[in-house]
Amino acid sequence: MAALSGGGRPEQVEAATTIVVIDDEPAICHLVSLLLAERGYRVTTAATAAEGLAAARTYQPDLVLMDYLLPDLDGIALLQELKATVPDCAVIICTGRGSEEIAVQLIKNGAAEYLLKPFNPRTFGDRIDAVRRLRSIELANRALQQERERLLLEIESWNRELQSRVREKSEALQRAQAEIAQTEKLAALGYLAAGMAHEIRNPLNSIALFTQLLTQGASEAETQEFLDKILKEVDRIDGIIRRLVEAANRRRSAAQVVLVDQVVREALAIFKPQVEARQITVDFRCPTPLPSIKADPTELEQIFTNLFQNALEEMGDGGRLAIGLSGSGSGIEIRVADSGGGIRPEDREAIFKPFYSTKSRGTGIGLPVAQRIARLYRGDLSVEHSSPAGTTFLVTLPVTC
Repeated sequence: MAALSGGGRPEQVEAATTIVVIDDEPAICHLVSLLLAERGYRVTTAATAAEGLAAARTYQPDLVLMDYLLPDLDGIALLQELKATVPDCAVIICTGRGSEEIAVQLIKNGAAEYLLKPFNPRTFGDRIDAVRRLRSIELANRALQQERERLLLEIESWNRELQSRVREKSEALQRAQAEIAQTEKLAALGYLAAGMAHEIRNPLNSIALFTQLLTQGASEAETQEFLDKILKEVDRIDGIIRRLVEAANRRRSAAQVVLVDQVVREALAIFKPQVEARQITVDFRCPTPLPSIKADPTELEQIFTNLFQNALEEMGDGGRLAIGLSGSGSGIEIRVADSGGGIRPEDREAIFKPFYSTKSRGTGIGLPVAQRIARLYRGDLSVEHSSPAGTTFLVTLPVTC
C-alpha cells in the first residue's frame, strides 16, 4: 500500500480531500496518483481489494477509484464492501472491458461514476472533480435534509407542548369559571335565604300555632295523625330555611388547632339516635394518630354532617356506614362509604352544583357547601367510587391549612 501523497495546486480542491486508488496495475496507480496529486488531492494506492478496504477503514476517504477486475474480489462485491465500510464515500469504477449492463448494475449498487480505460489525461481530472463536487452537494443536501427533519421534529415537539399547555390552561380556566359560577350561586343563595327566612317563617309560625291548637281539641286518631304530619312538615321547612341561611351566611371564626378525627366523631354522634333506631352498622377506623390542622371546627363538622346525612338518607334500615381516616405529614384523607344504591355516572359531577339534587325532597345545597368548605382549606371533596353496592366520598385536607 502506498503512502498518502499530495502536491501541485492544493488550492483547487477542498482541504483534506482524500482519494484511495485500488488497481492491480502499478503503472495505472502511478499515473492516477500523479494526475490527482497535481489537483491537490491526497492519494493512497492499493493493489488488492483487501488492501483497499484496509486503506478505506484507515483514511476514511472522500472518494475511491477502483478497478472492476481485481485478483481477490470482483467489482460488485468490493463496491458493496466499500459502501458498508465508508457510507459517505463516492466510488468510481474503472475497467477496460465495460458494458452498458455492467454500468447499470454498478450504478444501482451505489457507484458514483463509471470510467473506461485507458484514461484521457486531459479530461480525467475534470471528471474526478465533477464527482467530488456532486458528492459534496449530495452530502450537503443530506445534512440539510437531516437538519430539516430535526427541526420539524423539534417544531412538532414544541407544538405538542404548546397544545398541552393550552389544554391545561383551558381546563384550569374552565375550572376557575365553574368555581366562580358556583360561588356566585352560593352568594345568591345567601341573599335569597336571608329574604326568605323572614317572609316564610311568619306564616309558618302561624300554621304551627293553629295546628297545635287543633291538636289539643282533636278527638279522632286519624285527625291527630294528620295534624302531627303538618307539624313535622312545618319543622322540616323551617330546618331547610335554617340550613340555607347557615350555609350561605356563615361567619368564619378564627382558625384553631383541630383534631380531625375528633371532629368526625362529634359529627357522627349527632346521628346516633337515627343509627340505633335503623340498626345501621358503623365501622369507624383511624389506625394511626392524625396530625392536627388549623381550621374552624364548626365548618369541618358541617362537611361530615352533610355526608352522614346523605348516607343515612340513601341507605335502608340495617345498612352499613364505613368511615376511614388516614394521614401523613402532608395531608389527611377521610373516606365516608355507604351501602346505598350508588350515584349514576352522569350525576357524579352535578351533585356538587348548588340546587342540584337526585332526591325528590332534597335541597341540593349540602354537598356543594361541604365541597366549598373543603376547598376553602385548599382540600377537596369528591366521589372516589360509586356502584349499585354503595358510594365512597373522599375528603382531603392538607396539614398546612
